[in-house]
Amino acid sequence: MKKIDELPENVGRIVIAGHIHPDGDCVGSCLGLKNYLSVIRPRAQVDIYLEKFSEDFGFLQGAGEVCHELPEREPYDVAFVLDCSDTERLGDAVKYFTAAKRRICIDHHITNEGFSDENIICPDASSTCEVLYSLMEDSFVNRAVAECLYTGIVHDTGVFKHSNTKEETMRIAGRLITKGADPSYIIDETFYKKTFAQNKALARALDTAELWLDGAVIGSVITEKDFEELGIGSGDLDGIVDQLRVTDGVEAAVFLYEAPEGKCKVSMRANGSVDVSRIAREFGGGGHVKAAGCTVSGGWREIIDQIAGRIAEQLEH
Repeated sequence: MKKIDELPENVGRIVIAGHIHPDGDCVGSCLGLKNYLSVIRPRAQVDIYLEKFSEDFGFLQGAGEVCHELPEREPYDVAFVLDCSDTERLGDAVKYFTAAKRRICIDHHITNEGFSDENIICPDASSTCEVLYSLMEDSFVNRAVAECLYTGIVHDTGVFKHSNTKEETMRIAGRLITKGADPSYIIDETFYKKTFAQNKALARALDTAELWLDGAVIGSVITEKDFEELGIGSGDLDGIVDQLRVTDGVEAAVFLYEAPEGKCKVSMRANGSVDVSRIAREFGGGGHVKAAGCTVSGGWREIIDQIAGRIAEQLEH
């Protein structure tokens, strides 16, 4: 597939799914594709399956139509998997993907080895939303589509400040603004606006942060006790690792929080020569060179020691 418009005119049932714990790029790409399909294939039934995501994205058209439950369905004609590097990251929605008659993956993760029948993977792109725009006919991109895609690009580039921001990224972002995306509203509503609970979580993470490896790495943890004391949830932790990353002099930032079943969720960001995607893959996760994550079983102190060791090995070389 070179363009989404190549889908048959009479396509009947389409399913769209993204990765577990959906972020801005995942939500934006899934909703952007749904809104685009409603323009070019208005007779098709299009369903989206995602885990619950931040209410900050509720203004995007179609957000209220996303299915969070996964009932039994007849096989779909086409399954689109977006912003997802492997089937494990699909979670329970994998059953719709495997049963579909035609399966298409659109992604930008360097760790994606091509698990679908048709794979459109562009590791040089800033985001899946950027890849998705390149597969669309500009004349059919309306305001609803533009808002979704702009949101995804903003989140995966950290408001255009990460190293994955290229000339093409800015060109596409500019075009989406022309199509109706409001930069100030989208950035404030989905990136900078924080709830009181989020501010409390950030304050605790910064207060307990530590420097390792002679200041080359900064790390912080939110424990189960912190969750209880502060009255916060895992959804209040967005942006913490990015705030840690901008600490002067650090090469990498590591943030983790205790999750159920004796596991820890780990997020990593890099400024310099550290490839955090390599480390994430060692622990069964994935991502990008400068931004990656994983879920690891064990105590957080042990996990921190292991990750710090991997970072030290890279810095030595």
